[in-house]
Amino acid sequence: GRHEVWSWKTASKESLCLMWQKVKVQLMLSMSFLTALFWYCRRLCSFLAQLLKRWNNYLQRQLIRNLSVLPEVDLLGYSVREWKGETKQAKQMREAYEELFRNCHIKYLRQVRRDNYSVVRAVLFQIFSQGIHFPSWMKERDILKLPEKLLYSQGCNWIQQYSFGPERYTGPNTFGKLRKCMEALKTNWAEISATRDHEERGSMCNTLFSDESKEYKLYEAIKFIMLYEVVEAYEQIKSSDEPVHNLFSLLFARDSSSDPLSFMMNHLNSIGDSVCLDQVEVFLLGYLLEVKIRVYRLHRFNTEEFQVTYPNEYRREWNEISLLTEDDRYYHIPLFRT
Repeated sequence: GRHEVWSWKTASKESLCLMWQKVKVQLMLSMSFLTALFWYCRRLCSFLAQLLKRWNNYLQRQLIRNLSVLPEVDLLGYSVREWKGETKQAKQMREAYEELFRNCHIKYLRQVRRDNYSVVRAVLFQIFSQGIHFPSWMKERDILKLPEKLLYSQGCNWIQQYSFGPERYTGPNTFGKLRKCMEALKTNWAEISATRDHEERGSMCNTLFSDESKEYKLYEAIKFIMLYEVVEAYEQIKSSDEPVHNLFSLLFARDSSSDPLSFMMNHLNSIGDSVCLDQVEVFLLGYLLEVKIRVYRLHRFNTEEFQVTYPNEYRREWNEISLLTEDDRYYHIPLFRT
């Protein structure tokens, strides 16, 4: 009996040892597999993280490359880089920038793409980034109907000769193209001005102002609104119904814009293509958008025209935006810090 018990215990022990050996091998294989899998997953995650980082950096570079309004830079650093040398003009420009830094509390600027939409872009970007709402007259009228009203109600068939900046196409599709421009302006303006968070609004502006096709629609819509306002003022002057703003008298006093058609053909059609806005047109821009545009004209440093306001007659409730120009052609956005 003792021999049988011993044999049973020995057999059980051997069976357990054999099972343990098999389980041990399986555990070792499993541990090796899990270790290898962990190492592989770790390498894969590291590779994907690096790939994502590179892709993000690429997108950031592309965004910055496409941005028509660049991120802020130090004002005096920009002045030193742009105006090197000891020429009279370089010295005067550096002095003008130092004046802005010391007495105007302008510490940074955002460079605006140097093309013939420069001033319209700089103004509209600030309106959007500051969350400024539609001007009062735009809240009362549907701007989408302005092309239709001008073409059909007021009989201005000549707007088919309207030119869209660099795209100099004109013809029967003008009305449809203008309608799309007005839709783009109204939609983007409403969406961005309704965004309360400053950072989110800034991100929306950067996205919008890095897409040329969308940008140009906004600028052409602004140009058309300028034309519409000129037509309205011209009709009021002819009918003598009510007085018009002095800026229209200045505009119609020019031989090249004595009426709305000549204003469009000789001025508006070239904006964005070969010319920027003249000073009287900057007056008009501020008037129709109901913003007080303060311009620091660095080439007029040490004169009364160093700081000017467009228009010079404005309402107290209008928002103020600021521009900086070295030549009355290209404009940048100054940023204030106290």
